[in-house]
Amino acid sequence: FQDRYADNSGVKIHYTAAGEGPLVVLVHGFGDTWHTWRPLMDTLDADYRVAAIDLRGYNLSDQPKGVEAYTYPHLTADVAAVIRAEGRQSAIIIAHDWGGSIAWRLASDHPELVDRLIILSTPHPAGLTRELASNPDQQRNSQYARNFMVPGAEKALSAEGMAARITDPAQHARYVEAYKRSDFTAMLNYYRANYPKDEAAAAEANARSLAMPKIKVPTLIIHGEKDTSLLAAGHNSAWTFIEADTTILMIPSAGHSVQDDATPLVNRTIEDWLAARPLPTARR
Repeated sequence: FQDRYADNSGVKIHYTAAGEGPLVVLVHGFGDTWHTWRPLMDTLDADYRVAAIDLRGYNLSDQPKGVEAYTYPHLTADVAAVIRAEGRQSAIIIAHDWGGSIAWRLASDHPELVDRLIILSTPHPAGLTRELASNPDQQRNSQYARNFMVPGAEKALSAEGMAARITDPAQHARYVEAYKRSDFTAMLNYYRANYPKDEAAAAEANARSLAMPKIKVPTLIIHGEKDTSLLAAGHNSAWTFIEADTTILMIPSAGHSVQDDATPLVNRTIEDWLAARPLPTARR
């Protein structure tokens, strides 16, 4: 793997790259780093140029101060900067959790940048905000996010505590090191900047999300049915927000970190799905 950096208006974004071929950009979620994509990178790098981002605030990327620095326009621009740094005009986007929220908006607002879209766990913004506004189960299960928005919540976070879920010793050590370099306030600023604070705010966000331009590229959605953070119901009617072929894979045995819980199935599905949808020569 090669360590590389992209620049977004003075904010340095670290990413790790390998392989040659059509560009695949991988975007992690809350409490994660580029390391979550190691198995998938090993699967894809024989046929693709894979670039796994450290989101701003995490690991080796810059950690700008203030909540406003973590609004969606900045976050989508970070992904665009990585595409530019690789000398490409567009990329296949694979994303999980907060990365998924960023990827949905990138594909909607900047369709010229996205060749194929693969989302792990995260419902389309219109689906998620619908559930936050109307589904008591999702509202109850999203209390953790509201807790993250409380000033000072970052004091409860630690590198060792965040890494406790990682069972592989080598990967655990990588995560502890990465978290020690990260900014926990920045991690929670994703919620403070973007997450609806209550049901009324969710309803307002839903109205805005329904007005988003529809996704214009083939889209693959993979979700673990045991996910208690983002419930599967958020994907209901996902296809109505997409104007291209849409594949949804539900995995009964997997939870929120579906790429960890069902690694062989997830990686094989992504590899086969992409192979069945080769890019036009002009976009490789």
